Parts: sequence; C-alpha cells; structure tokens
Amino acid sequence: MPPAVHQVPFADPPWLRGAPSPYFNASHRRFQAACRAFVDENLNKNALDWETAEEVPSDLFEVFAKGNFILPSLPAPLPVEWLRKLGITHMPGQVPVEEWDTLHTMIYADEMSRSGLAGPPGSITTGVAFGIPPLLHYAEPQLQERFLPDLLVGRKRICIAITEPDAGSDVANITTTAKLSGNEYIINGTKKWITNGMMADYASMAVRTGEENSGGKGISLILVPLKDHPGVTRRRLKVAGQIVAGTSFIELDDVRVPRENLIGRENEGMKYIMHNFNHERMFISVGVTRQARVALSSAFAYCLQRKAFNKTLIEQPVVRHRLAKCGAILESQWSWVESFAYQLSKMPKETADQELGGLTALCKANAGIVLDECARCAVLLFGGNGYTRTGKGEIAEKIYREVPGARIPGGSEDVLLDLAVRQWTKQFRAQLAKETTQAKI
Repeated sequence: MPPAVHQVPFADPPWLRGAPSPYFNASHRRFQAACRAFVDENLNKNALDWETAEEVPSDLFEVFAKGNFILPSLPAPLPVEWLRKLGITHMPGQVPVEEWDTLHTMIYADEMSRSGLAGPPGSITTGVAFGIPPLLHYAEPQLQERFLPDLLVGRKRICIAITEPDAGSDVANITTTAKLSGNEYIINGTKKWITNGMMADYASMAVRTGEENSGGKGISLILVPLKDHPGVTRRRLKVAGQIVAGTSFIELDDVRVPRENLIGRENEGMKYIMHNFNHERMFISVGVTRQARVALSSAFAYCLQRKAFNKTLIEQPVVRHRLAKCGAILESQWSWVESFAYQLSKMPKETADQELGGLTALCKANAGIVLDECARCAVLLFGGNGYTRTGKGEIAEKIYREVPGARIPGGSEDVLLDLAVRQWTKQFRAQLAKETTQAKI
C-alpha cells in the first residue's frame, strides 16, 4: 500500500487514528508499534511483488520465527509454561507472556494483513494458528514433548488438514480413514485446499477412526508426518487468490503413523475441531476486515487525485456515496470485531466455546460480506485500472480475487449463517426450559 494511503480516511481503525478506546491498554499499544515496524519491513513492503511472483522467500518463516512473530498467531492465553521452558518470557513490545490476551492477537492479525493480501501473511500464520492448538490443548504429554518445542520456535512447521474434496464445511462426513494395525495407524484418503500444506513438516489431520457411517462421532485427530514420509504425496493447488499460502492437495496411500501420534482420545476429534473454531474465525474476521480497509482506503486515495469530467472523482456525489456506504459497513464490522475480541479476552475458554460459537460464525461470515462490498467498490472506482493486474489499481484487482477465499474457508458463508441461528435457537430453548423448570419449583 503506498505510504500516502496510510493518512486517508479508513486507512486505520479509529483507535490508531487518535480516537479514545475502552479496549486497548499500554501493552496493546507497545505491541502494535513493534508489530507494525517489523511486519512492514519484513512482509508488507514486498507482499505485492511476492504474490505476483507466486512465491515468498524460502526463509520468510524463519525470519518471523527468529523475530518472535509466529507465536502471536496462537490463541490467547499463551502456553506460558511451554514458552518459559523454551526461554521465552516476553512477546514483542516487551509484553510479558502472562499478560497476552485476545486483543493482542487481534492486533497481530490486523497488522499482518495491512498489505491487503491474505497469501503472504497466510504463508506464515495459518499452520501455527490452527495446527498447533490441538496439540497444546488435547495431546498427551509425550506427544507434546516430541513435537511442541520445534513447532513453537519455528524449527518445524505444521498445518491443519481437515477439508477433503467431498467434505468442506461438512466436517462430519470426511472419508479419510485411519485403521489401527498393531501400534500403527494406516491412513488412506485425500485432503484438499490445505493451507501451508506445501511447507509443513506435519499435519494435525482429521481422520475417520470410527465406522463408515459414524459421522462426527467417528472422527479423530492424528499428527501425520508429511515431509518425505512414505505414502504421502503433495501437490500445489493454483487458487484465485492467496496464491503464496501454499494451498495443497494431499494424497495418503497406506501412510503408517505411530499410534502415539493420536491427539487426545480416539473418536473425539470432532469436539477438538469445534473448540478451535472461535480462534480460527476471529483470526480470519480480523484479517478480512483489514483487507476491506485496504481496498476502501486505496480507492479513497485514488479518488482524491484521479480527474474525470474536469474534476477529481471525490468531487462527484455518486463517488462519495459509494465510499460512505462502504465506510459505514466497514467501521461497523470493525467495532464488532473489537467487541468480540474483548469478550473472548474476558471469558473462560469453555464458556466462550459454548456461548460465542454463533457470534463467531456470524462475525466471520459478515467479514466476507463487507470485504465483497468494499472490494467491488474499489474496483469500480479504480475503473479500468481496477481490472488490470498491474499498475495503479493492482491492489484492488488482487483483493477482489481474494473475496471467495474469505467467504468459503473457515466455514462457508451460508453454512455459518445457518449455524449461528441454529445455535442461538438451541440456547434460547435450553434457557427457556431451565426457567420453566425453576418456575415450577
């Protein structure tokens, strides 16, 4: 994003433009300043070029790991005991690991997306954010001891592998099987659209250990070696956007994995997957909202200088109307994201998993809707430049191609909208039944 764009309306959220906020304290502001400096220097200034070249530098992840900028991808609170074992006592900005909360995580997700693209940051964050948490929360100590040290400091990489060619949001119907044979699982099947799959050494993989028609009750999570492992074949998928994030197709042909690589208990994987969704959808919501911000602020900056019909575009009422409508939904979405992150930071995980699932789903779905509106607005205001892959409108064209990548992964939009209403209905009926029972007593 050109430096001038940082100063135009909508370029940054209100709390970074001087508006008072009840959410952010001194540690949040220290971390934000440290994060912006590091991410701008090591990611954002080259992100457009890397996405165009369809490749990030091979040492990019290592650079972020050495700078202690992969751990912010993890859900809050951080695994303090593990980090202290590894000699990590503070996060960037001199934030003690014990003080890290979901608002710090939100700031990180926002700053990582300031290029406007999801691919370059996704090449760094996705595996850490979504592949490590099942190990942290559910794995046996022996499994954690074997793998967490290398994963937490970035010596090894991981991905989350759930989606299959015929089972995306419909997780309960995955068909990849893991059959127990002695002290090994033998895994057969395919995984598709696996972000970071091309770079990862391991996958936290959803497999069917139950009977064929066991649905969600027959799913387990297993840590599966990927790199140079017999029976594992990976190939890169060329998708419309997020090109450099290493999206992959993984084939598993009689892949043998030690029984000890089971994460948690057999056939309880669906529960583990569901409990990771609040963090995943919050992380996605923040990044997607920032992409919408980049699209809109870039268009605003363009309209300030582009002349047509003897005046700048910003002097045209119809142009101002488009910008205003998108600005309204953008800042409303951001306020929602802030509120949601604050709620997550103040609630125990068990309570948040139970009470905020519907809200998480709706917030993530709406982020994609807002991005769609802002990206289309940007392309239209850039005109021909917004339809061209290079030049003044390059950022608008690239963001527009990433809209489906915001509305489909992490739970497709229609599935999430339906999920939210079903969960709220279930909670309402349960509360009503409870109150009715208490009234009788």
